[in-house]
Amino acid sequence: MCGQRAELLQASSTHPPSYLDLTHKLEGVSAAWVPRDPLPECGQSAGRDPGDMNHTKGGLVIFTANSHASSRELGKRIAERLGVELGKVQVYQEANRETRVQIQESVRGKDVFIIQTVSKDVNTTIMEMLIMVYACRTSCARSITGVLPYFPYSKQCKMRKRGSIVSKLMASMMCKAGLTHLITMDLHQKEIQGFFNIPVDNLRASPFLLQYIQEEIPDYRNAVIVAKSPASAKRAQSFAERLRLGIAVIHGEAQDAESDQVDGRHSPPTVKTTGAIHPSMEIPLLIPKEKPPITVVGDVGGRIAIIVDDIIDDVDSFVAAAETLKERGAYKIFVMATHGLLSSEAPRFIEESAIDEVVVTNTIPHELQKLQCPKIKTVDISMILSEAIRRIHNGESMSYLFRNIGLDD
Repeated sequence: MCGQRAELLQASSTHPPSYLDLTHKLEGVSAAWVPRDPLPECGQSAGRDPGDMNHTKGGLVIFTANSHASSRELGKRIAERLGVELGKVQVYQEANRETRVQIQESVRGKDVFIIQTVSKDVNTTIMEMLIMVYACRTSCARSITGVLPYFPYSKQCKMRKRGSIVSKLMASMMCKAGLTHLITMDLHQKEIQGFFNIPVDNLRASPFLLQYIQEEIPDYRNAVIVAKSPASAKRAQSFAERLRLGIAVIHGEAQDAESDQVDGRHSPPTVKTTGAIHPSMEIPLLIPKEKPPITVVGDVGGRIAIIVDDIIDDVDSFVAAAETLKERGAYKIFVMATHGLLSSEAPRFIEESAIDEVVVTNTIPHELQKLQCPKIKTVDISMILSEAIRRIHNGESMSYLFRNIGLDD
């Protein structure tokens, strides 16, 4: 395996391989850790055997909207669990770089589920999704459910100065295209659900990550759950309480770090000006924030540190947190998140850092990143997505999939 990985990396330096080439040459890279048991009590509301995941009524069609082969892997896993074949569709880029979608089977009167994972070109990914939704709508599909494990532009859900709330724009476009339901996972902010005027099911990956900790991290009871910033403290607290572990919070930031300022108006600026105020009037303004140097609140000495978050994109903050934890005496460091964007030089930085292992789910394909960094591990979440599809198609309750999930989870 090591020789095969080195051969692929050497070849990629001269002729970058396509996703399809890598999928054929290195099958083991796409392997994901699969949870021990299927979802308990699945389908009990229908009076069926709990282990029967393949029970669906007729009129179900599952499409994968992504033109990249590796991005279709999740769709294949879901279809296999449901015991159905993926729908026939062609998605490709024309010579003029326009996206073309051709559905090659009838969807009239059927429940259509479109699975879309984010590829390197996120904007192309969005257009593929929108065009396919609109094509199904004009082909008289009974319902069109989008399955977006990672919701694109979810990090742009707050007003920045002279910016916009792009997540709201994304929601509006999807609804306008004809989407009737959305299944997603661990939205960056739960309030994004309010941007839609259609039902949204925001599933959680934490049960799978918690099971991974219990089964794959030896001596996990000697661990401490770490929030790399106060903003992620609630997520860390949720993990810690369920594992009966302690919690630590990293506070402060590096002196050269840039602050991401949010516009406090939480709404776009007005177009019409009202004129200048009187020179003699003084309006009190907030003084600038000054964050202290990085400190760790909590004891991590001689412990396993498990940093949890929802997204791993630019890993600079995770690398800095790992170095701080090492200095405080942590002897092993894990990073766990739902979505592994792993942009830019993230694999190289992880490989050279004090981080021992990065665990993410397969909401986003990251085969190339795993080639560059063996520390990256994948947890398969196709089980919960396939069960959500089955329940929606059969008109069953979704409440079981949200059992024991509180407001802060």
